[in-house]
Amino acid sequence: MLSAIYNMLWYPALPFALIAAHPANMRDYRERMGHGDFPDTAGTPRIWIHAASVGEVEAIRPVAIGLLEHHPGAIMTITTMTATGREAAMRRIPGATAWMLAPLDNRHAVRSFLERVQPNVVLITETEIWPNYFLESARAGATIAVVNGRISERSMRRYMRARGLFRDALGHATLILAQSHEDATRYAQFDLKAKIVVIGNTKLEVAKADATTEDPIRPGLLRFASGRKILIAGSTAPGEDAVVVDAYRELRKNFPQLALMIAPRHLDRTPEVENLLRAASLNFVKASELNSPDTVPDADVLILDTMGELRSFYRRGAIAFVGGSLAPGRGGQNPAEPALVDVPVLIGPYHENQHAMVSSLVTSGGARIVKNSGDVVSEASKWLADDAARQQAGRNAHASVSKGAGGAQLALKHLEALISLG
Repeated sequence: MLSAIYNMLWYPALPFALIAAHPANMRDYRERMGHGDFPDTAGTPRIWIHAASVGEVEAIRPVAIGLLEHHPGAIMTITTMTATGREAAMRRIPGATAWMLAPLDNRHAVRSFLERVQPNVVLITETEIWPNYFLESARAGATIAVVNGRISERSMRRYMRARGLFRDALGHATLILAQSHEDATRYAQFDLKAKIVVIGNTKLEVAKADATTEDPIRPGLLRFASGRKILIAGSTAPGEDAVVVDAYRELRKNFPQLALMIAPRHLDRTPEVENLLRAASLNFVKASELNSPDTVPDADVLILDTMGELRSFYRRGAIAFVGGSLAPGRGGQNPAEPALVDVPVLIGPYHENQHAMVSSLVTSGGARIVKNSGDVVSEASKWLADDAARQQAGRNAHASVSKGAGGAQLALKHLEALISLG
């Protein structure tokens, strides 16, 4: 009954959903409506992986690559909710067959997509519980799994308001691979028949230290980082840049050689960050301007206005502030990337999406909670004034996060059974 009402509501909502999706061109529009350039479906297995955006692509990457290695004839289609996510999937999972914007969760669009992709295995990542993705994939005969499954308390309250709809959707999943015991408990509240297994976070694969496994850092970015201690503000949300800039100006009084790098979560906010830095009388350079091999950056602040370079740049950081965490509503970005390269972490109090990881990091001494610019100054100063303590905090962060590694291999083990069924 609720699914019927949900689909009826899509009729008036579709034009507004298309506007909200911001299709930049005809390709984007066609993909949102379940059309586009689809892969040949002659191969097997045929796998559809859906990930929200860049972070989710990075998390599912080791699983996707593992599946492609185990099944060289696989036809893999990866969808994302954002164009930047689509670009990240193309760059980070090049062995896939197709990379597309996900169809809107309109029944007609999802059916159109499924008729063309013809998946026999569907992998939905993290929090992407779109009812028709589950309902229509099951109708098309696909086997469905949730990978890296996560449900925050806030999301759970929202799902419970339409419990029947989400129970029906998730009821079509055969397997749910949850990040934590708390997530598994929340999934269990839907009274599912699916097997629920806690595997940890698939993003926490500890990379080997040799250069062959690390993303290269562009020469221009290396020149900016050379000889500096850098405070990295990663994946910042609106309002957080101002907090970081205020803290940075104060920190410079005692640490005049300190540099700052700001990576806004959404690149269309770059002009906003530029205006903020101008108002603060800070000299800055944008990463997109550091293309010439002869360019020597004459600035103490870098705006990372390019895609795919934050992960590698974290290795050059002294301290990382992880954004999406100073105000309610976003739940905090993932602190694993700086932690895994021995960089101590500052994160705001609103990190419910990363609760288990942040709790472990704080307990280990690898992270500290900050609520405002004063806290950033206070906590960062302690680490900047004591290199040995800062480096130990970085090692603690690494050790804490590494304890949760191995999720990708566990996921692959469980997913092999689905591949044989699909």
